[in-house]
Amino acid sequence: MYRYDAIDKQLVNERVAQFREQTQRFLAGEIPEDEFKALRLRNGLYIQRFAPMLRVAIPYGLLSSAQLRRLAHIARTYDKGYGHFSTRQNIQFNWPKLEEVPDILAELAEVEMHAIQTSGNCIRNITTDHLAGVARDELVDPRPYCELTRQWSTFHPEFNWLPRKFKIAFSSSTTDRAATLVHDIGIHIVRNDAGALGYRINVGGGLGRMPIIGHCIREFLPETELFSYLEAILRVYNRLGRRDNMHRARIKVLVKATGPEAFRDMVEAEWQQIDHAQYRLTQEDLAAMKAYFADPPYAAEASSADFQQKQEDNSAFAAFVKRNVHAHRQDGYRVVYVSLKAKGIAPGDCTADQMDVVADLAERYSFGELRTTHDQNLVLPDVAEKDVYAVWETLAAHDLATPNIGLVTDMITCPGLDFCSLANAGSIGVSNEIFDRFESLDYLYDVGPIKIKMSGCMNGCGHHSVGHIGVLGVDKKGEEWYQITLGGSSENDATLGDRTGPSVGRDEVAGAVETIIRTYLDVREGEEETFLDCYRRVGMAPFKDALYPDKRKAA
Repeated sequence: MYRYDAIDKQLVNERVAQFREQTQRFLAGEIPEDEFKALRLRNGLYIQRFAPMLRVAIPYGLLSSAQLRRLAHIARTYDKGYGHFSTRQNIQFNWPKLEEVPDILAELAEVEMHAIQTSGNCIRNITTDHLAGVARDELVDPRPYCELTRQWSTFHPEFNWLPRKFKIAFSSSTTDRAATLVHDIGIHIVRNDAGALGYRINVGGGLGRMPIIGHCIREFLPETELFSYLEAILRVYNRLGRRDNMHRARIKVLVKATGPEAFRDMVEAEWQQIDHAQYRLTQEDLAAMKAYFADPPYAAEASSADFQQKQEDNSAFAAFVKRNVHAHRQDGYRVVYVSLKAKGIAPGDCTADQMDVVADLAERYSFGELRTTHDQNLVLPDVAEKDVYAVWETLAAHDLATPNIGLVTDMITCPGLDFCSLANAGSIGVSNEIFDRFESLDYLYDVGPIKIKMSGCMNGCGHHSVGHIGVLGVDKKGEEWYQITLGGSSENDATLGDRTGPSVGRDEVAGAVETIIRTYLDVREGEEETFLDCYRRVGMAPFKDALYPDKRKAA
């Protein structure tokens, strides 16, 4: 993984000292609250419903075991003993004391971490596929490009005060696991007909109040020209993006208003005026960065002669392998998912003790590295097949081995009213009720892969708009109600979900989800037809009839 150089260390340490002084002045009454708000947001510090919330950057979801141990220490020392992993691969602490946040940032700096640009109207954390470097369907490892982009975007003087927050994601696989098409810029690393590496550039995606799927504005951009083109896109947005209405300030609104073709023309015109030489990546630049992400020293003998036998002898281990252990591009190795979706636990939450356990496993069995995922889980990317059973035993002993990756109970859920000051409705309690309905593994496996995504308000932090089943909490005269959508996706076939009809009450949500899934089981064409494929074939009608039987009778 990338290691900080002297410039990185100086930048982060100076920012810590700067924010410490600003915090002291604010607490002494020397800085007005409105002025301090801008300063704290630049350091990832929000004021939530009950307490401050600190968002810590995990660039492209990559963590070392030492970094995860430090996060565990911070959760234990400065918080309530746990952290929350988000859909953008970061971690959030929900209960820090304001006066202690500079101390937290100083401790993060010691392990090459920070909270810079995790909030505010700037370029946020760069994200990518959590299987980067180990996926069998990968063209090249996208992490070097992510790190170069992180360096380009950090403290960028021209884009430090954009009209609104800005998110960039990379994908280099045949399966888009980074939700690139719902980002402000989604970059797909591709090869052209001549075999040269480059990028397909998608712009104007985003969720929230106005969910939009991104548009391709360039089919192929040469590998060396990445930053000049990003500069062109951001200059057009910075110049023309709205600043009078925060709900219409995202680049997706600008692209929709101008039209994708007109926006592309403006970007291309801007690009022609840029001094390309100033931004051009050289092969030496690329090679130097790729060297940080070289393969670990894989063992020649990593397979297990009794791997299959252990599954036959132990049904719990077999279930874990079926859902949480995936193929690796290196023979003899497996990718192991650590599920943060256990019964009774808020999706994405991880205790300090659990973090220590995963850090130990990463150090012992995965070359000291792990990943955070867009779906709010963790990944041990490089586990020898002969070690998978030992990893499972440890995970199972600490409630981290729920065999549900990709299934109904592997839900994406925002904090909702339990924490967020913007939320209109709860999310965590609803997710627990849905979990209770589908706790049976046999039932889960019969249902197959379904992505349920839930948000407590229109900001869409739970990505409900692109859930196979999406749930959105709304407020109706002080009561919690929930709108349900079907058929969304954030992958290659990205699409927005369709609303089923009237919202349902708080106590009806879990039952509505169960009704939807039972309807799917009734109308699907064989066990191989997924929920998404089934919905696209039969449409909304059978689901709507099942959800609103009284309306069907009235008709």
